Amino acid sequence: MKPNSGTLVINIMNGGKAEAYEGVYQCTARNERGAAISNNIVIRPSRSPLWTKERLEPNQVREGDSLVLHCRPPVGLPPPIIFWMDNAFQRLPQSERVSQGLNGDLYFSNVQPEDTREDYICYARFNHTQTIQQKQPISVKVFSMDSLNDTIAANLSDTDIYGAKPVTERQPVLLTPTGSTSTKVELRGSVLLLECIAAGLPTPAIHWIKEGGELPDNRTFFENFKKTLKIIDVSEADSGNYKCIARNILGSAHHVISVTVKAAPYWITAPRNLVLSPGEDGTLICRANGNPKPNISWLANGVPIAIAPEDPSRKVDGDTIIFSHVQERSSAVYQCNASNEYGYLLANAFVNVLAEPPRILTPANKLYQVIADSPALLDCAYFGSPKPEIEWFKGVKGSILRGNEYIFHDNGTLEIPVAQKDSAGTYTCVARNELGKIQNEVQLEVKDPTMIIKQPEYKVIQRYGQVSFECIIKYDSTLLPTVIWLKDNDELPDDERFLVGKDNLTIMNVTDKDDGTYTCIVNTTLDSVSASAVLTVVARPNPPFDLELTGQLERSVELSWVPGDDNNSPITTFVIEYEDGLHEPGVWHYQTEVPGTQTTVQLKLSPYVNYSFRVIAVNEIGRSQPSEPSEQYLTKSAKPDENPSNVQGIGSEPDNLVITWESLTGFQSNGPGLQYKVSWRQKDVDDEWTSVIVANVSKYIVSGTPTFAPYEVKVQALNDLGYAPEPSEVIGHSGEDLPMVAPGNVQVHVVNSTLAKVHWDPVPLKTVRGHLQGYKVYYWKVQSLSRRSRRHVEKKILTFRGNKTFGMLPGLEPYSSYKLNVRVVNGKGEGPASPDKVFKTPEGVPSSPSFLKITNPTLDSLTLEWGSPTHPNGVLTSYILKFQPINNTHELGPLVEIRIPANESTLILKNLNYSTRYKFYFNAQTSVGSGSQITEEAVTIMDEAMASRQVDIATQGWFIGLMCAVALLILILLIVCFIRRNKGGKYPVKEKEDAHADPEIQPMKEDDGTFGEYRLFSFVSSASF
Repeated sequence: MKPNSGTLVINIMNGGKAEAYEGVYQCTARNERGAAISNNIVIRPSRSPLWTKERLEPNQVREGDSLVLHCRPPVGLPPPIIFWMDNAFQRLPQSERVSQGLNGDLYFSNVQPEDTREDYICYARFNHTQTIQQKQPISVKVFSMDSLNDTIAANLSDTDIYGAKPVTERQPVLLTPTGSTSTKVELRGSVLLLECIAAGLPTPAIHWIKEGGELPDNRTFFENFKKTLKIIDVSEADSGNYKCIARNILGSAHHVISVTVKAAPYWITAPRNLVLSPGEDGTLICRANGNPKPNISWLANGVPIAIAPEDPSRKVDGDTIIFSHVQERSSAVYQCNASNEYGYLLANAFVNVLAEPPRILTPANKLYQVIADSPALLDCAYFGSPKPEIEWFKGVKGSILRGNEYIFHDNGTLEIPVAQKDSAGTYTCVARNELGKIQNEVQLEVKDPTMIIKQPEYKVIQRYGQVSFECIIKYDSTLLPTVIWLKDNDELPDDERFLVGKDNLTIMNVTDKDDGTYTCIVNTTLDSVSASAVLTVVARPNPPFDLELTGQLERSVELSWVPGDDNNSPITTFVIEYEDGLHEPGVWHYQTEVPGTQTTVQLKLSPYVNYSFRVIAVNEIGRSQPSEPSEQYLTKSAKPDENPSNVQGIGSEPDNLVITWESLTGFQSNGPGLQYKVSWRQKDVDDEWTSVIVANVSKYIVSGTPTFAPYEVKVQALNDLGYAPEPSEVIGHSGEDLPMVAPGNVQVHVVNSTLAKVHWDPVPLKTVRGHLQGYKVYYWKVQSLSRRSRRHVEKKILTFRGNKTFGMLPGLEPYSSYKLNVRVVNGKGEGPASPDKVFKTPEGVPSSPSFLKITNPTLDSLTLEWGSPTHPNGVLTSYILKFQPINNTHELGPLVEIRIPANESTLILKNLNYSTRYKFYFNAQTSVGSGSQITEEAVTIMDEAMASRQVDIATQGWFIGLMCAVALLILILLIVCFIRRNKGGKYPVKEKEDAHADPEIQPMKEDDGTFGEYRLFSFVSSASF
């Protein structure tokens, strides 16, 4: 036995036999308080005995019969593992027909010729001794019906040959177990194995049921091709009748196994240690169950309680020992033994009678830290006899803790189910019994929880892009968090593309292998939080592959393919392209497209094309690379299916007809030797078609045609195999010539001074000699009637499309003389002009005078000078002058109007007020009316007396100071106005000008001070002028 230990070491390595130590061992531990004993420990040496030698006869079996090869291994300890192999140490194949039973025998439901061999060898492996024992090889020879008939024929005369019966099918018969019923006993908690192996031809199938119940879910398994029913962790509820049914096409056989589940003893209540103080009462309870019901026996210090020293405080009542008014001498170790035929249980429980004052085992001032809103467990491990009462207080002078917000555990622990910030502080645990009292303080700190306030989000990124996951956290300032990133619950790859920042993870140059779930984990010493997001890497799909052509016909073929990887973005479309290796090698054309769920398509083909196909996959990201081309498929030649398109007949000269068309492509030719049959005839003149066959061109010129005659034209394709269908006819015309005549009866109606309407008679269509495109009107101004002066003639042209016979001429100048003529237009050009037609426009209102100047201001007069209108638009009859004064408040005075003869260009206005501003409005008139006006403003000067007084005042010192102050104020106001204008405000002077622009607008009050600047500047300007 090891020193200072209860371990017993048996060493047989240095000699001795294991058999010498075989037996039952039990350990007893003893001190002054009592003795405890262990369970019985059985030691048995392992055995791997040799196979007994036996003479094995060869097995000769008729084809279709059943066969059992017995193994019968030697009995070992523990039992060996059985398996069948051949001479080459290869396991023999097993199936529904051939299988190994639980007893190690090899069962053949029916033998076949291929079962013939001489090396059926059963092996027994003894794992504990690490040895394998081998049985003598068993020989099996299967006679087929054909070979059996040959043997009979060789040994019998012709009259004796009846022949062996052919292989007959047989209904199932059970090989194991035998009979119709059997029984099976299994222990509770172990594995139940039931086996049925049947003979028959065809090989029977095995089916299991439980009579009057269901096979237990999640604990039922079938092994050995359903020949073995396995139920794990069996209980008493698994007792019952289990039926196996073997069935083939000829019938069935069954066997019922009655299963009884027994149980070794198991605890219901195991005895627990008692610590009592002198004079206390207590009980030891030992309750166990089993099948059959176990017997309960008690021992005291390893001795049956019946012969143990008496204790007046002890009373045995079946599975319970009752203690009353114990004394210190009552301390002992009691053993409870529960046993039946299948096993036993042994448990030790000590009864310790002590008188001890309370002791608190939890260290003083222990610090507990928890996260807010989580439970807080404050320990108060104690010891004492009698058992101390525990009370908790908070703070130095706090009251005892009670209520639903606290949980008080039997071991002294105080639980605060939901700790809050105000739960922090000092807690005092007090333990007391009749022998004394003791207390201990612990500290509780409540921390803010760690939170991820910005979690990583699901990302979809294209291959080779850059992606970033955020993980922004909030935590208690007294805790030190650590942030860890995981990919698919594992460490991040050791790759420089992964950049971990303070609050983010960035992945550069993303590849397909980066696809997965990324988790941000934040750890502190008290809590841990995490958040995850999925990264999906998408890309254009991989190209399809394995293109295959099937069902080749003259005009169709079926194309199939295998899609490539969609790279996490579903394929929406497959685009099919073709190459014509005969006519356009290397050029790929669009053929069709199909939905992304389709991988075959029926393609329509054209004759005389050497097809190759390729497929392109499309998803939301883009198009894949094209697949490898399919095999080539050359379709047979045929007559053309179609004729040239866009056939036209248009002459290029007056005496020809140019017939053009769009040639067929090589793809459309359908065969070799493509040509065209060009046909034409003059409409409503010729009955017969004139035709010519031309090579593969796109134009043919017919000469000697009349000018602009209608022709019927058609072009038909043909090749070496024949003509295309009859083409449709189109109408064309031979070449155009210039029109022959000019429009007649040209009339002009003047609408007003700037607009006229012109009329003409249409020319006969025969004289147009082409497609009528319209009429052109040429018009130009000859002279102005008001000035009688000629100028450079600028002709204007207006075109009127189609067969119109009138048009409007806008933008004319009033009071002017015009000429015009009209010409017809066809595709060749213009015809002759009509005779010039003269018309005149009436007078209009004149433009504004070219200028207005106001000079020579005096005390009561102003001189006005003006220029005549640039465009009088008639005969001027007079000028109209209007004026009105503007007072100091910028209000407009009465309006005065003067009519001036048209031949005047100056005027002196007298009897005006001195030092007064006037506003003037000036315009010209014709007999039609007044033209637009021009405006000006001017100021009369002050009288001499006032000027002299002002000079006298100006020489005074106080006046000079006042003017300086006024000038400074004006400067400040100017700066303020400038700032307001830059900020978008409207400049007041502009408002005054707008208000004075028209004499019809009523006077409006304005701010005198602001407008005073304007008057000052005007005065200075006038003085300078």
